[in-house]
Amino acid sequence: MAKPNETMKTLQSVSPRSEPVQSRSIKRTQQILDVTSELLETVGLNDLNTAIIAKEVGISVGSLYHYFPNKQAILYAMGKTWLDSIEVVLKEIQEWDLEALSLSEFIDQVVDINLHTYRQQRAVLRLVQAMFSVPELRELDERHDDMVISQMSKVFKRIGLKKHIRERERIARLYLEFTHSTYLVVVNQNERRALRTLEDLKLMLTSLLAHHLQASD
Repeated sequence: MAKPNETMKTLQSVSPRSEPVQSRSIKRTQQILDVTSELLETVGLNDLNTAIIAKEVGISVGSLYHYFPNKQAILYAMGKTWLDSIEVVLKEIQEWDLEALSLSEFIDQVVDINLHTYRQQRAVLRLVQAMFSVPELRELDERHDDMVISQMSKVFKRIGLKKHIRERERIARLYLEFTHSTYLVVVNQNERRALRTLEDLKLMLTSLLAHHLQASD
């Protein structure tokens, strides 16, 4: 078995070559990310490489390396951007008048705003799979889970779930597992199936939270 520091040496750098500051560089960087999203959806993670990305962008592989050192760095940038959008949603939820919402209103709104963010990210299922399976991206997967659990445990307290922080975090982790996996399914379903799946998700969340809200009374 490899020692931890030996394993770390095999990881590719995920830092961009430099932060784009000129308008042209910013546009090229975004183009690379957009094209990679499209390719992730069409060719899949295993067949994706810098040669294919460069060809679709219309530049040489050498030019691509001026922006990102490898495929993992491009995927990391995509994952970080998606995490930033999730963080924005979590902050917006904190700004709601949570104490005034009924449980059904809260669940409807929290599902709608999160699902919108998942639908905005192209190839989100493949990207999330990459965050879980690619060692260089695993930090993003862990950061996502920690962020959602931490913020939603605070939200649950404000809607009336008066339990110890550890218990709220446990419930928040269960909430995360319910919602995250369901959103990834829904974005790939047709409209009718998606609506039924969302209704089932809301039913599960209602049962979970209503049970613990009653126990808090």
